[in-house]
Amino acid sequence: MEFALRARAAAVGGVRAAAGRCRTGRRDGDRGLSTIEVVILAPVIIMFVLMLVAFGQLVDGRGAVDGAARDAARAGSIEHSRSEAIQQAVQAAHEDLAGTCTKPATVTPVGDTSFRPDTLFTIEVTCTVRGLSFLGLPITKTVTSTSASPLDPYRRSAT
Repeated sequence: MEFALRARAAAVGGVRAAAGRCRTGRRDGDRGLSTIEVVILAPVIIMFVLMLVAFGQLVDGRGAVDGAARDAARAGSIEHSRSEAIQQAVQAAHEDLAGTCTKPATVTPVGDTSFRPDTLFTIEVTCTVRGLSFLGLPITKTVTSTSASPLDPYRRSAT
């Protein structure tokens, strides 16, 4: 009986001792470590998010330049003369890229210069796309896109 009482007392004391040890759950050397982790990791996470935004801006700018080249080629292909076609292509591209480029886009006709029916009217659009320039960071990329649109074989020409 005495053995059983001692065993029970040891078990209860052992639980109390174990509970006393686990009560804090933390060693003294770990205090403030989470603050240091936040101070170190927060700028890294912010830079990662800003890089994602910059890449998103560049992808969006690439799509805008592709669309502007397509619209410029189509606007030029329905005109009656080459000079009018180039003028309309430049106007269409500048309207499409008004808020996308850091400076005015360059619109250049390429390919066949004859402007005969049944040929292609091809335009090349070049634009310097903003990355994080809205934050003052000079991350830019020059994007070029080319698009062609067929000239209508049944249109009247200016000649």
